[in-house]
Amino acid sequence: MIQSTWRVSQHPAGEGLHVAIVMDGNGRWAEARGCARSRGHEAGVGAALRVVEAAPDCGIAVLSLYAFSSDNWQRPPDEVHALMGLAARFLRQQAARASASGVRLDVIGRRDRLPTAVRHAVAFAERATEGGRRLRVRVALDYSARDAILRAARQMPAGLATRESFAALLASVDHGGPVPPVDLFIRTGGERRLSDFLLWESAYAELHFVDLPWPDFGAVDLADAVAWYRGRTRRFGGLVPRHAAAGAR
Repeated sequence: MIQSTWRVSQHPAGEGLHVAIVMDGNGRWAEARGCARSRGHEAGVGAALRVVEAAPDCGIAVLSLYAFSSDNWQRPPDEVHALMGLAARFLRQQAARASASGVRLDVIGRRDRLPTAVRHAVAFAERATEGGRRLRVRVALDYSARDAILRAARQMPAGLATRESFAALLASVDHGGPVPPVDLFIRTGGERRLSDFLLWESAYAELHFVDLPWPDFGAVDLADAVAWYRGRTRRFGGLVPRHAAAGAR
C-alpha cells in the first residue's frame, strides 16, 4: 500500500486555484521499463498522492484528476479490471488520511456502470471526508464531459437556461456539487488534447502540456506548472487595460 501523510497546509480551500489534470502516460511508462501496463497505473497512484499533498502549498483549492474516462471501457478487460481495483483501493485506503488532513474526496462521472466494490468505496470515501476544507480532490471515474453536458441539457427546463443555472445543473449531474471554473488544465504524457475532460468548466482554462509521463510527475512539476500559469495574462475574451499591460512588462 502506498503511504502518504497528506499533511495539512496553511492554504484554506476556497481561496485558491482549480487545477484539472489528465494523468496520461502510465501504460507507456510501464512498457518502456518492460513491465505490465498495470504496473504503470500503480505508479500513477503514487504520483497522484504526491500531487495531492503538494497542491495546497501551490495555492490550489480544487484538484480534478482524470482517472478513467467513459471511453476507457474499450480497453482490454484485464486492464479495466486492474484500474477499477486501483480506484477502489485508493478511495478506501486514503479516506482516513484525507479526512485527517482536511482533504475532501469527491467522485465525478457516472456511477451506474462502476463495479459494486468501487461504488461502495466511493460512498465510503465521500462520507468519511465530507468535512474537508483544506483541499477538494475530485476523481473522475467513467467520466465524459460531452455525456454530462447532454444529460444536463435534457434536464434543463425550456426557456430557463442561463450559464449559471446550467453550470449548477451540470455539477449536480456530475456529482460532487459546484466548483469554480478550471484555471489551469495540465496534461502529462506528451499528448496535446483535452480528451473529453471538463469541457464546459475549462472554457477559459490555461492549457499546459508536459512530455513527462504521469508516474514521474511530482511536487516540483506541479509548482512549475502553477508558476507558468501565474505568468499568463488572462483576458477572458477582452483586452488588457494599457496600464495593466505596462505594469506587466
